[in-house]
Amino acid sequence: MSATTATDPSGPMVTPARPGRRPTGWPAARRFVLPLIGLFVALAFLWPFLVMLLDALRTSNDVVATPTTFLPRHWQFSTFSDVLGDGRFRNWLKTSVLVAVCSTVIVLVVSVPAAYFTARFRFPGRTAFLLLVLITQMFSPTSLVVGIYREFFDANLVNTYLAIILTNAAFNLAFAIWILQGFFGSIPQEVEEAAHLDGCGRLATLWRIMLPLTLPGVVTAVVFTFIAAWNEYVVALTLMQDDSKKPLTVGISSYVTGYEQHWDQLFAASLIAIVPVVILFAFIEKHLVGGLTAGSVK
Repeated sequence: MSATTATDPSGPMVTPARPGRRPTGWPAARRFVLPLIGLFVALAFLWPFLVMLLDALRTSNDVVATPTTFLPRHWQFSTFSDVLGDGRFRNWLKTSVLVAVCSTVIVLVVSVPAAYFTARFRFPGRTAFLLLVLITQMFSPTSLVVGIYREFFDANLVNTYLAIILTNAAFNLAFAIWILQGFFGSIPQEVEEAAHLDGCGRLATLWRIMLPLTLPGVVTAVVFTFIAAWNEYVVALTLMQDDSKKPLTVGISSYVTGYEQHWDQLFAASLIAIVPVVILFAFIEKHLVGGLTAGSVK
């Protein structure tokens, strides 16, 4: 006969827990409640994209027809192929990719050495420099758009890719310097000293030792810079006058004007414009999470 109780000589009788016993109360309910909450939150975020997808599959007249219906009255599956076959859309997509990639590259090339130098060296005006970098984040492109236009007009750069690239790089440089400066500063000085003893110079140490250790921070700077340049609207609307050179954020508004309303193509183009950012997140999501949570746990 197996005993169900055990007696402790120094204490009262103890009943051992039964193996495999399922938890009751809140621990048991949590297994079902938390997934349901997560599903509800996910649906809340995905709902606008689902509505955009259904509107892209409607006819343009069905989008604005009353009363509205959740599902299209007449399904139209050629909208996406029509948008992708539009030469204007391909030009806008090319401009957005060019501007976002070039702006991100410029930000990395400038911010990495600037953040490394400010993190490792103490020089006169260092605090003022970092404070100035922080202050630049307080200015919105909207409030500076007139002055930006005037400067590029004097330089004969209005309606050029270079103007938008430089503007996006300038407005995202401060964020990249601040976040990378924190990452470089968190690396022990002994790591660099060991590299110097092995014969690495300053640039070799930065390239071979420091950058791999700060990869989560670099990825975070890349993602935020790329998304900010991809979504920029005000400066591009002001500086780009040639329709073929406009980025997606400005160009897709041409589908709905006072003379023509192609709502289905507008929604389809908006969904296609999301794809590059989703692909970027899919590839570097692991490093991005590490960059955002770095320093939160000792």
